[in-house]
Formats: sequence, C-alpha cells, structure tokens
Amino acid sequence: MIQFTVNGFPQSTDAPADTPLLWVLREGLKLTGTKFGCGAGLCGACMVHIDGARAFSCQTQIDQVAGHRVTTIEGLSADSSHPVQQAWVAERVPQCGYCQSGQIMSAADLLQRKPHPTRSEIVEHMSALAPRAQHGGRRRQPWRRTVADEAQPRSACPAGSRQW
Repeated sequence: MIQFTVNGFPQSTDAPADTPLLWVLREGLKLTGTKFGCGAGLCGACMVHIDGARAFSCQTQIDQVAGHRVTTIEGLSADSSHPVQQAWVAERVPQCGYCQSGQIMSAADLLQRKPHPTRSEIVEHMSALAPRAQHGGRRRQPWRRTVADEAQPRSACPAGSRQW
C-alpha cells in the first residue's frame, strides 16, 4: 500500500508501483482537474505539485510519491482564490480549458519560488509546456496581473495585443 497526501488529505493506493500518478488521481481519487494530454510530459495538462514543486503526473510513478505531498488544481485553492486563478479569469485566458490546470499549476510553482520573476524567467519556465492552443498574449497577461498584484480588472483585448 502506497501512502501519500493529496491536497492536504492522507491517501493510499494499492495500484502497481509503476502506475502513473495521473491515473491514480483521475481514476482512483476522481480528481479530474488534472488532465491527460500527451502522455510524454510535454504539454503540461497533467501538471501537479509534489512537495511544492511542479511535476508532470503522467511521468511520475505512484511509488515516487510515497510519503510526499501532492497538490492538484483542486487543491491550489478551495474557492479559486489563488492569485494565478484570479488573474487567469480576469484576463480571459481560457479557451477550451483543457490545458489550463497545468498552465496554472506551473505558473503557481514559479511564483511560489520567485514572487517577481523577470520576463525571461517566465518564458523559460513556461516553455516547458506545449499547450494544444497557443493563446499567446492572453496566456501572458496573468503574469503581469499576478506579479503586480493589480486590484482592478483590465478590459478584454485580442490575444497578443499587449506586450509583457
């Protein structure tokens, strides 16, 4: 039996040790915010935090999280009040939404480690993800909002119309 913590709650599974964490989360624990995208750790749809650091759950075997803390998009905040989630909505980033949880989890990881990243740090960090829909400008705007901790929402703009 493999024991670990998910979103602050103790969990255990008897899944085979080489089962991807993604499938334990989705099928075993019914936490479906973490998505299956490419299965190769490229797109980021499966992004979670393990002990506070981002990880591709499709590439992480369940035995690797024994005794560790896993946070999914559902555990980032109970009421979508995390600054990255609020900025994502305020900037109208979501399109189909498929990769959004991975994008948000990756952004939250960087901001937890570096509250005021530079543009190049953001680009480097987020380049590890290959979203299905490249929504460029709208995906970048939450960074400006979150890092600047702006209180007032901006008006909508076409993707890519503003620079970082």
